[in-house]
Amino acid sequence: MAKQLTYGMVGGGPDAFIGAAHRKAIALDSSAKLVAGVFSRTAEKSRKMAELLYLDKERCYGSYAEMAEKEAAREDGIDFVVVVTPNESHYDICKTFLQNGIHVACDKPVTVSYEQARELEELAKEKGLLFMVTYTYTGYVTMKYARDAIRDGLIGDVRAVMAEYPQGWLAKEGDFGGKQGEWRCDPKRSGAVNCLGDLGTHVENAVATLTGLKIKRVLAKMDCIVPGRVLDDNDSVLVEFDNGATGIYWTSQIAFGADNSLRIRIYGSKGTILWFQESAEKITVISEDGTIREIHRGYPEIGEKAAKYGRLPSGHPEGWIEAMGNLYRSFTECLNAKLDGTFDESMIDYPTVEAGAEGLAFVEACLKSSQNGNVWVEL
Repeated sequence: MAKQLTYGMVGGGPDAFIGAAHRKAIALDSSAKLVAGVFSRTAEKSRKMAELLYLDKERCYGSYAEMAEKEAAREDGIDFVVVVTPNESHYDICKTFLQNGIHVACDKPVTVSYEQARELEELAKEKGLLFMVTYTYTGYVTMKYARDAIRDGLIGDVRAVMAEYPQGWLAKEGDFGGKQGEWRCDPKRSGAVNCLGDLGTHVENAVATLTGLKIKRVLAKMDCIVPGRVLDDNDSVLVEFDNGATGIYWTSQIAFGADNSLRIRIYGSKGTILWFQESAEKITVISEDGTIREIHRGYPEIGEKAAKYGRLPSGHPEGWIEAMGNLYRSFTECLNAKLDGTFDESMIDYPTVEAGAEGLAFVEACLKSSQNGNVWVEL
């Protein structure tokens, strides 16, 4: 019988958006309880957060290293850790918990380099630990339906992909987006990229998840458009896949009027699938004879495999928090299976650290392409 797991969190202190989102997503199924954490570099802020979350003060730690060591030594230590800190710290934090035998869930991008991501992937395998990277959009029921439908041949062989993720929140000169944007625009904290790491990795992962295709090579133009920016805020990428299909990816933070406008169009030899994150309750399928169907979450055509992640009846919209919760649902189910000896890798229905590494390989290839005059670069 499955038990309620326990987890700790690194980051996610007062006024931090993403940490609260993770906590709410996990709470949807009550599959894990937050019992430990270090929520800020500032001890006072961390203690304040622990109090707000009703945690035992003894399990509010001064550093992630202390937390990993002490939780690993406890008989009732945490089953996994959630890492929701700026990009540059992911590698050290995740590595520390893996070395202490603790499963990891980390916000994306998993690290700031492919080399770091691959090292974490190998370490997780060596330790026999699960490692999830929270590409939230793959948790939508309609995304899961589309993935299965494409693999079952609904639209035939994939021929072309058009995918975009524009936002407009960093479009104004002198406006770095407050606390959430400042570190993304800072190469010391975000790495060598901003927009492509923040949004482009979502595009790469979403397309890879839906189509199952691997990228063969890319040609990228990465621009710093807003005066004062030193990292990219608008990216255009040509993609060639391993099956010969082509793609065009566009990500932007300077698109006034766009919020979280992830949109994917997949064109196959027998039809087309269209998906838009801001209308994620439905997916559009166009057959080769021109028939257009809208398939809505909550109805039988979604199928049992994807529909099991639905939480509400049709007509009651589910959203982004639920999508993240679906990733944690699979993650915690796999953790419980690990504990009772029934785990098999076929059970995994969440983005792994391997997927996180592939996202960094994509980013680094695009950066190389752009820096060398927009040339084709093999992955």
